[in-house]
Amino acid sequence: MRAVRNTDQGILVTEIDEPVAPGVRLTIASTGICGTDVTFAAGGVQGYTVQGYTYGHEFAGTAADGRSYAVEPLVHCGQCDQCRTGHVQRCTAPEHGTLGIFRDGGMCDAVTVSENMLVPLPAGLDVRDACLVEPASVAWHGVRRAALTPGERVAVVGGGSIGLLAVAAARQRGHDVDIEVRHKHQRMAAERLEAGPAEGLYDVVIDAAGSESGLARCAELARPGGRVVLLGVYVHTVPIPGVARLVKELTYVNSISYSRHDGIRDTEQAAALLAGNPAIAQTVITHRFPLDDAAEAFRVAGDRASGAIKVVLHP
Repeated sequence: MRAVRNTDQGILVTEIDEPVAPGVRLTIASTGICGTDVTFAAGGVQGYTVQGYTYGHEFAGTAADGRSYAVEPLVHCGQCDQCRTGHVQRCTAPEHGTLGIFRDGGMCDAVTVSENMLVPLPAGLDVRDACLVEPASVAWHGVRRAALTPGERVAVVGGGSIGLLAVAAARQRGHDVDIEVRHKHQRMAAERLEAGPAEGLYDVVIDAAGSESGLARCAELARPGGRVVLLGVYVHTVPIPGVARLVKELTYVNSISYSRHDGIRDTEQAAALLAGNPAIAQTVITHRFPLDDAAEAFRVAGDRASGAIKVVLHP
């Protein structure tokens, strides 16, 4: 079967063996290209390209019985103290990780996954759009970590897919949301999701940019005593502005992946968010390619001037 891997020649669609691991076999319907995938393919970690496995941690597919699912790609033990309290993203077991990041993922024709990774799709969410469940879960978890209270002003810095999905998650919780973006197509997408331009001061500012300039802007937008939620990924030191952080007594809230709370999975709530508002997927997914065109899809995903927000592959 076909799979997308990074090679010495760049992103290629290669032939690999059919999945034989125990679990539920899914025929893949959609796989999103994440900014992490683009970074790994282009420069990797600390300057080294990342090779040797099938890419794709945002994916959805259909089982043999005809039921469709998104996949929660976290590999976790379920037994450590973090897993038992629902924080599966903080699993302390050696096997902890994520499908599609340093291990085979879903950018292929078919996968076999553990049953506990399956997220049933609610009515109204097409499996071709359901690869958005994973990034929407990241955004949902971050908004939940913000501990918003009624009436609080919310801003997002960064107009990529995570930033726009954070807008959707916060609005679903009843908050007005503004957003700081760099590109015209991101502003147009934000307006479709009813987010205005960031002006004034905010109780909560969500960093979805993952850059030094983005974090500096977060500190500028936060009111004294405000909270900054870090959804951006920083491999090395987080460049938090020193003076603004100190003078405003800002609180920085870290957020990664998704978890369970009160017996509810963030991924299930993210799926419900997408099902309840089809405009989210229509806005965030800007490009679709067949799997065989993966190299071009990666090029487009890495080129903001292309107007790309979320690029999706369909086997």
